[in-house]
Amino acid sequence: MAGTVRHDTEMVMKVKQELSQCTDPIEKLRCQCLARGASGIKGLGRMFRIMDDDESKTLDFKEFQKGLNDFGVAVEKEEALKIFSLLDQDGGGTIDFDEFLTALRPPMSNARKQVISEAFRKLDKTGDGVVTIEDLQNVYNAKHHPKYRNGEWSEDQVFRAFLDNFDSPYDKDGKVTLEEFINYYSGVSASIDSDPYFVVMMRNAWKL
Repeated sequence: MAGTVRHDTEMVMKVKQELSQCTDPIEKLRCQCLARGASGIKGLGRMFRIMDDDESKTLDFKEFQKGLNDFGVAVEKEEALKIFSLLDQDGGGTIDFDEFLTALRPPMSNARKQVISEAFRKLDKTGDGVVTIEDLQNVYNAKHHPKYRNGEWSEDQVFRAFLDNFDSPYDKDGKVTLEEFINYYSGVSASIDSDPYFVVMMRNAWKL
């Protein structure tokens, strides 16, 4: 527990230091989101859902500005408007989740992206660029899952729950693309400073 608290404190201090040196508005917002635990597809997905007051799966400026205030993100109205305009890539007056996630997920080095892609290719047995239940049947033994063993879930339900970890929160279709897989691991990556450590962790986790 003490080690976890120390690690969290060090991360917050690091983000605050980066924030003080940051002038780019989107990078500044990204740092503040990271300091509040919002990174990767899960953290940013949770933040987006909370900000989406009317559940339209898009954010207008009013929702965006209110959401930032609710999360304690320090951004002046003019800066918030500038960030909103940058995130609204198609100029439609709203931000969808893909625009939100793509802009605010933590950046990753090529070494990290490469090992993530290797893990994805291992799952994607058909090589069609999409991981499905059929792909998992060849690499993941659902019969060891506790909920399968106690009769609560079928094999397909175990596979679907596994895929849902990586799937977009606004498009849980039982299929995971490489982009969604990278989005998930951008959150994991944000808490690991060392490229070599991240690569070793991925290789051990996926037996690459």
